[in-house]
Amino acid sequence: MKKYFTLLFVAFLPLVTSADETIEVDDIYYYIIEKSKIAEVTSKPNGKYSGDVYIPASFVYGGETYSVTTIGYRAFYECSGLTFVNIPNSVISIGKESFYCCSRLTSVNIPNSVTTIDRAAFYGCSSITSIVIPNSVTYVEWNVFAGCSSLTAVSIPSSLNIINNGMFSGCSALKTISIPNSVTHIAYHSFDGCISLTSIEIPNSVTTIGDYAFRGCTGLTSVDIPNKVTKICLSAFEDCNLTFVKIGSGAEWVDSRAFANNEELTDVYCLAEEVPKTIDYWGNRTTDIFAGSHIEDVTLHVPAASVNLYKAVEPWKSFKSIVGVEPETPKCKLPTISYSNGKLMFGCATEGVGYVYEITDPDIIKGYTSEVQLDVTYNISVYATKSGYDNSDVATATLCWVDAEPRTEGIVNEDAVTEVKALPVLIQTQGGVITIQGAAEGTPIAVYDLDGRQYGTALADKDRTTIATSLRPGSTAVVKIGEKSVKVLMK
Repeated sequence: MKKYFTLLFVAFLPLVTSADETIEVDDIYYYIIEKSKIAEVTSKPNGKYSGDVYIPASFVYGGETYSVTTIGYRAFYECSGLTFVNIPNSVISIGKESFYCCSRLTSVNIPNSVTTIDRAAFYGCSSITSIVIPNSVTYVEWNVFAGCSSLTAVSIPSSLNIINNGMFSGCSALKTISIPNSVTHIAYHSFDGCISLTSIEIPNSVTTIGDYAFRGCTGLTSVDIPNKVTKICLSAFEDCNLTFVKIGSGAEWVDSRAFANNEELTDVYCLAEEVPKTIDYWGNRTTDIFAGSHIEDVTLHVPAASVNLYKAVEPWKSFKSIVGVEPETPKCKLPTISYSNGKLMFGCATEGVGYVYEITDPDIIKGYTSEVQLDVTYNISVYATKSGYDNSDVATATLCWVDAEPRTEGIVNEDAVTEVKALPVLIQTQGGVITIQGAAEGTPIAVYDLDGRQYGTALADKDRTTIATSLRPGSTAVVKIGEKSVKVLMK
C-alpha cells in the first residue's frame, strides 16, 4: 500500500505545476496565464495608478515572456490621478469598467489590435476630448463612453453595426460625429443628453432608432430620417430643439413621444405612403408622438396620393395643414477616393455612375526664376452623376508625398526614372474627423489649426489612421505627417 500511494503522488504531480497568479512588473500589475503565456492588466492591490502609464506589449517574468492581451475588469477603476495610458498593439480586449471615472484622463490610444470594448469601459472619463475607435473593433458594449462630458469628436469605424445602449449618453460637449454606413441600429439612450450636437447624419443603412436615442439633444434643429428606418422608438427625439423633421418612406412604427416637446417645430415631412402606426411602450395605440410640439401650428407634408389617409388618423390629422408632395428623385451616394500605384481611383455605392472630378495643384504656376519649390500636393474633388438621379455631394481629398525610402515617384524621361524619397499619402476629412492613408506605420501625425493649437495626435497605422477633432467644417487644418505639413479644408 505504501508503494501504491507513492506512485499515485508521482502520477498527479504534473497537474499542479500551473502557476497562474497576479504579479507586478515595473509598477504595473498583471494576472498571468502560465499555460498560454498571456497577461491581463489588473488593478493595484493597494492603491491606484496615476500619471502617465505605458503598458508594454510583452514582458519577461521568471524567465518566460508574456504577451499583454487584455485590460482587465476595473484595472484603472476610479484612478482619478491617471492622465494618460498607452495601450500596446498586443491588446485585443478592453474590459468592463476598466477606465471607469478616470476623471483626469485626457488621452488614451485604442490600437488597431483591439476587437471588443466592454461595458462602461470609459464611463465618466470627463477630461477626454476625442476618441478614435479603430476598424479592428467589432463590438462595443453598453455605456462605453457615457458621461465623457469633455468629448467633442468621435470617429466610429465601419466595423460596427450598432451604436449600443448609452454609448455616448451624457456627452454634453459632443459636437460632431460621423456614423458609418455599416450601422443598422442606433440603440437605447445612444446620444441622450448630447446638448452640443448640432447636426446628425443618419446613414441609409439604419433601420431602427431606439428609445431615447437623441432625447434632450437641444442643439439639434433638424433631422432627416432615411428611408430604411422602419421604427422610431419611444421618446427618440423628445426635448430637442427641432424646427424641421423628415421621416423617410420606410417608416412603419412611431412610438410614444418620439418627437415630443419640440416647440420650435414648423414643418414635418412623412414620406411613408401607408400611415405609420403610432404606439406606446406596451404596444397600444397612442396619439402623443408630437405632444407639446404645437402641431396645430405646423405643416405636414406627405405623399400626394396619401393626403386623405393622413387626414383620417390622429395625431396626423391634427396638424395645421396637410400638403401633398411628389416622390423624391434619388441621389447618388458620396463617392470614395483612393490612390495606388500612381493612379487615383473613385468608387460609389450607387451603381452605374459617372464621375466629374477636378484636380488642382498649387505648384502649377508661371514664373521666371531659376528654380521652383515643389511641394507635390494635389487638391482633389469629385462628385458622382447618373441619369434619373441627383448628383452626389462633393467628396474631397488632398494627395501629397512625404519623405520615405526611395521609390519610383518622380520625373520620367526617355532615359531614366528619377528616384526620390517620396511616399504618397491621401488625406480626407468628414465631420471633424481626419483620415490619413499611406503614411508609414509608426510615423507621428499631429493636427493643428492655423494658430498652432493642437487638435489631436496619433501614430500612423499600417492601413489608415483616423484622428477625431473638434475643428468645424469650413475651417483649415494643418496635418503634420513626420516633418511634412499639409493644409486641408475641413468638410
